[in-house]
Amino acid sequence: MALITEDHIEQLFIEELQELGYSYIHGSVISPDGENPERDYNEVVLKEKLKNAIHRLNKNIPSDAKEDALKKVLRTNSPDLNQNNHTFHKMLTEGVDVEYRSNNRIVGDKVWLIDFVNPEKNDFLVVNQFTVIENNNNKRPDLILFVNGLPLVVIEIKNASDEKATIKSAFNQLQTYKQAIPSLFTYNAILLISDGWEARAGSLTAPFSRFMQWKSIDGKVMAEESIPQMEVMIKGMLNTSALLELIRHFTVFETAKDSVIKKIAAYHQFYAVKKAITTTIKATSEDGDKRAGVVWHTQGSGKSLSMVFYAGKIVLELNNPTIVVLTDRNDLDDQLFETFSYCSDLLRQTPVQAENRDQLKDLLSVSSGGIVFTTIQKFLPLEQGDSYPMLSDRRNIVVIADEAHRSQYDFIDGFARHMRDALPNASFIGFTGTPVESTDKNTQAVFGDYIDVYDIQQAVDDGATVRIYYESRLAKIHLEEDKKEQVDAEFDMVAEEAEIYGDKQQLLKAKWARLEAIVGNEQRIKLVAQDVVDHFEQRDAASFSKGMIVCMSRRIAIDLYNEIVAIRPHWHNEDDEKGMIKVIMTGSSSDPLDWQKHIRNKPRRKAIGERLKDDKDNLKLVIVRDMWLTGFDAPCMNTLYIDKPMRGHNLMQAIARVNRVYKDKEGGLVVDYLGIANDLKKALSVYTESGGKGKPTFDQEEAVMVMLEKYEIVSQMFENFDYKAFFSLGNKEKLQFPIQAADYILGLENGKDRFINNITALAKSFSISVPHPKALEIRDDFALFQAIKARIVKVTQSEKTRSDEEIETAIKQIISEAVVSDGVVDIFKEAGISKPDISILSDEFLAEIKGMKHKNLALELLKKLLNDEIIGRRKTNLIQARKFSEMLDSSVKRYQNNVITAAQIIEELIDLSKKVKEADKRGIDLGLDYRELAFYDALEVNDSAVKVLGDEILRHIAQELVDVIRKNTSIDWTIRESVQAKLRITVKKLLKKHGYPPDKQAKAVQTVLEQAKLLADELVD
Repeated sequence: MALITEDHIEQLFIEELQELGYSYIHGSVISPDGENPERDYNEVVLKEKLKNAIHRLNKNIPSDAKEDALKKVLRTNSPDLNQNNHTFHKMLTEGVDVEYRSNNRIVGDKVWLIDFVNPEKNDFLVVNQFTVIENNNNKRPDLILFVNGLPLVVIEIKNASDEKATIKSAFNQLQTYKQAIPSLFTYNAILLISDGWEARAGSLTAPFSRFMQWKSIDGKVMAEESIPQMEVMIKGMLNTSALLELIRHFTVFETAKDSVIKKIAAYHQFYAVKKAITTTIKATSEDGDKRAGVVWHTQGSGKSLSMVFYAGKIVLELNNPTIVVLTDRNDLDDQLFETFSYCSDLLRQTPVQAENRDQLKDLLSVSSGGIVFTTIQKFLPLEQGDSYPMLSDRRNIVVIADEAHRSQYDFIDGFARHMRDALPNASFIGFTGTPVESTDKNTQAVFGDYIDVYDIQQAVDDGATVRIYYESRLAKIHLEEDKKEQVDAEFDMVAEEAEIYGDKQQLLKAKWARLEAIVGNEQRIKLVAQDVVDHFEQRDAASFSKGMIVCMSRRIAIDLYNEIVAIRPHWHNEDDEKGMIKVIMTGSSSDPLDWQKHIRNKPRRKAIGERLKDDKDNLKLVIVRDMWLTGFDAPCMNTLYIDKPMRGHNLMQAIARVNRVYKDKEGGLVVDYLGIANDLKKALSVYTESGGKGKPTFDQEEAVMVMLEKYEIVSQMFENFDYKAFFSLGNKEKLQFPIQAADYILGLENGKDRFINNITALAKSFSISVPHPKALEIRDDFALFQAIKARIVKVTQSEKTRSDEEIETAIKQIISEAVVSDGVVDIFKEAGISKPDISILSDEFLAEIKGMKHKNLALELLKKLLNDEIIGRRKTNLIQARKFSEMLDSSVKRYQNNVITAAQIIEELIDLSKKVKEADKRGIDLGLDYRELAFYDALEVNDSAVKVLGDEILRHIAQELVDVIRKNTSIDWTIRESVQAKLRITVKKLLKKHGYPPDKQAKAVQTVLEQAKLLADELVD
């Protein structure tokens, strides 16, 4: 008997929720035929509870209007689940719009479903085993949390003590429920998966990679690792106050490509925004110093969304303030504005982008309200030395600065002064993805101290971002020495001329121009282009890749594009919607004619950006100068080529383009063509001085070391098998080779699991390491290992399809076609066995198994097939499955304990196979269908007292049992004790009538009921 079961975990969940103020009821009690029926099986809302809440919370609304609100909540308007969920969320958080007549006129009003201000005034209920029947689908989620009768949280639980019952399988179960019983998820706010220890939460539309842990109970300290994640999530996220706040202030819906994406704040965003609200309220008060502080959340961890959550909440807290969102560049302003625009529901207003200084003045010269986007340049007066006119002296104006750095703005002293002139009583808050330098006193003077820090280490540990690896390709690109000297001499003269004119800015431009000329030298660009093509193609062959190339000028970007498409002409296409490579830049009609095709307006750049974000689109590479280096978010992008001098937070922001979480993405790779290693070290020192933990980048050599370590482990598994002989074989022999290798691995102790686990680890490190020379050295071996793994999986895996992770992390084989074609070759064909059409366990097939040369492989194949047969019977015939399972386990254990050989166990399993076949004939001989046979087997135990009854009487009892159970059960009877008690009595009477031995009746009744539960859906009348 299991020490820990799902039921134990479920009960623990319920107990902890009860401690937080939730009431509890079992789903069967409120079912249609329960003790206190409150619903039909096709109803997911507890209508009476919702109706009572509506009347309780909306005392001043007429009854008819409240009834109308109830009908709106229960009505589904769209066939699209996500759209319905969005519609309901708006009703939940903004109130349900109603109209009614008052004083002879029609009045518009709101009906509230939840009291968000006073959580204690709501009805919180946890229900387990809540059966929902929809479109003939009968499903029963483990736990549902209702607030005022609305099913807002669905929880799926797996058993921590069962290694196959993972939180991923819980996630998969929820996806099935969404398809089968979508009405339940119309009202869903949060999905939660747990195995009793691990726990993660996500939104209705979130992929598994975006289901996140909740790591703090109070937001002040991180929970100890010894505390189960489930407990932290219940106390930190599901307490009544936090849950309602998360739903109302920390949930947004974004629309992309006609699809709705729902996002819920992670714990670091939730707590940081709450702290920021507190500091802002203090800063904007009469005696506040107008400095709300700085939120430092590392790039890629959702900083833009945190700014949205902050703006949405501060709008309510400060009685309709004006919010100014400040950036330093137009493209960043566009990207952030787009994010805010997607979330206008939460902001309760539509953000506006100031096109020019005059419009900015108009937008800020209001009495209250508004979210205004602008670049910092619009706060500079037209003439140097002039002061900026005052726009408003209100205190409830909040300026949110994105990337609050002196170095970012380059003129923060002037910025601070002009902002103060324009908005003398405004308060300032900064959000940054990189730390403020210790020498940057002005930033602190304007914004204040850190409010919250979420560094690289935390983000990687939480799975909010992936690691970034660094590879230098500088040594691969070089000019001949005489050409270097020539270039140096020419541009020394340019620099000298600039000094003669005494213009420092001109000197800086000259130095940049000198470097740009060297970097953009025709021969060097050819070398870089060839290396990028080779490097990227090898990465794309190893695992799906998308990349960005950063150049130091538009001229170089275009020249590099031309060289790359000269090498790979099919990458080019004039159409924005086609082609594998594009240049992203701005320009004007005065630019050279051959540049014009690369100059695109905002909508065209956005369309290309959407292509890059889509992993199914064939756009693979973009070349940029400045655009898309901050704010742009393409999670599937995993390679960044840097051929531009960058430093400080600009460099940190750029490399973060490849740290986004995406499916199986192991990490991002930064490829350096210009020698930025020292600048990375300087950026790291600033980072650590500011208290940040974790490295911005990891040397690719570290991934290579892990790869070689895993490679050595896998290689050593072939200690007594020469796998390298494969490479000298002919094509025909090569196709047979993996089967021999698989047979050898399966003969090792725990060989299958060890090999598959180590190959999976090797695959991940290999995907980061390619195309490092050491990765290329082992790629043929690695591809062979992959082929061997594919064979093992095909033979031994009970399920016919592999898990998402296995499919997604499979590395494309980059060796000759002689090894194996892409995909899994049929194991029967490879083993020289013709797969029978009639039955897996036919005599002919079993004879072929017996004659197989590779006994370990034959054994695994037979075990798999028998196990599949037994699993199939377990769904219909309890006793038969139990009997055959015990026989299979007994043979396998004796083989594992070296009592019998591989050949002997194959004989035993073939024997067992024949018995399984014979079992199918018994029903025909007795004149019983498969259900009646199942009950016959439940009664016909190996006991002389029972056998004395004879086949005929047992056959009659079995047939009557099917009839009796069908007439005495209803939907959901399997979890209702009252129905089961009545059924026990009925079955006992039936056995007694036919003279079944009295001392055997109790056991028989118990077995019959167990069998009946297996066939529950088929036996309900």
